[in-house]
Formats: sequence, structure tokens, C-alpha cells
Amino acid sequence: MTLPSVVTPLQPVMNLRERVEVALEAAIRAGEMAPGELFSAPALAARFNVSATPVREAMLNLEKLGFVEAVRNKGFRVTEVRDDEVANIVAVRRLLEPPVMRELAGQIPADAIEKLRATADAIVEGASSGDLTTYLEADRAFHEAINVHSGNPRLAALISQLRKETRLPGLAGLLATEQLSRSAAEHHELLDLLAAGEGERAERLMHQHIGHVIGWWAGRPEAGS
Repeated sequence: MTLPSVVTPLQPVMNLRERVEVALEAAIRAGEMAPGELFSAPALAARFNVSATPVREAMLNLEKLGFVEAVRNKGFRVTEVRDDEVANIVAVRRLLEPPVMRELAGQIPADAIEKLRATADAIVEGASSGDLTTYLEADRAFHEAINVHSGNPRLAALISQLRKETRLPGLAGLLATEQLSRSAAEHHELLDLLAAGEGERAERLMHQHIGHVIGWWAGRPEAGS
């Protein structure tokens, strides 16, 4: 059993179980904890330098998402990624997220845009340093912060849940690649379009951005890449 490099000793920033869950979720979503691999709570706990209890609690929460399945007396196995399920999630996200970008163009206050730029910087830094936990957490925070401005908390919550369920099994293989750098840079490009009131272009960019899930991040070429 090879432990993923993303699982590193934790800093006391948030609740211990939450922090463990964030790191494990990032490793699974990005493909560092590969489908079919079996992991024991004690082994992961030793890597985190924590007790096995928060690891088990985190794994049980990830089981509810369908990311892992419990294996009696052995631990947790990372579930396989079904292409049709990923495609279905992407299809729904494309129905929801791009139109929100069109509607928000020119509507987000300048001070909020500046705060979002700091988060976009963290995404770019995570991509360049190979820190997938930072990359995915900053990406989550970035898109959640934008969607809050829609004024529709149900819509924002639905998009957040769909993003959380999106598996990116090829992402770990994109470390230090032009594709990952370009994907990260799209967050700044999106902010530029939103600030300039370019609704149609922001909508097209978000449609393209979501498509990386079934393109680059799935190990497949994309048009123009």
C-alpha cells in the first residue's frame, strides 16, 4: 500500500477530523489515493501523526459521498470512478454554473473581486507547487465565494455539493504541466471578465473550465490543447 504524498502532518487550523477529511478528500478526488486501493485507518493515522479515531470518522463521512467503501477488518477501499456518473455531474454543472457567471458579470463589488484575486493566487500557487490540497481547497473557496453573489443560497449550495462530488482521477498526473497551470490561470481570467461585465465570455469560460473534468483531468486531450 502506497500512501499519497498529499497526506502530510496537519497544522492546528481547524477541527482535527475536518482537517483529516479535507486532506483525504483532496487525495481521493485528485486520484492520489487511486480507485481500488485499500487503506487502513491506523496506517493513515500514523502518516497524519494522529489517532485512528479522526481518520475513521473522516472515512465514514467520505463513504457517504461514495468515495470509499468499508472493508471488514481491513479498512477502506477507494471506489472506482464511473465515467457515466462523472459525465452526468458535469452535464448538470454546465446547466447551472455558466449562466450564473453571465448574470454576475459586472455585479460583484470591486472589493469582493480583490478578495477573490487573493484566492485565485492561492490556486495558481497550489498548481505550481504541486500542493493539491491547497489547490482544491482554494478552488472550492473561490467558486463558493462567487456563487454566494447569485443571491440564491439554494443554487449556491447545490453547485457546491455537485463540485464536492466531482472526482478528478487524472488531476494528480497533471502536476507541473501546462494544462494544470492554464486551468489555474482561468480563475484570474474569469475575474477579469466578471469585473469588465463580459457576461457571455464569462459564461463560455466557465463552460470550458468545467469541461476539464472530462478532458485534461480525466487524462483526455481537449480541443486547442
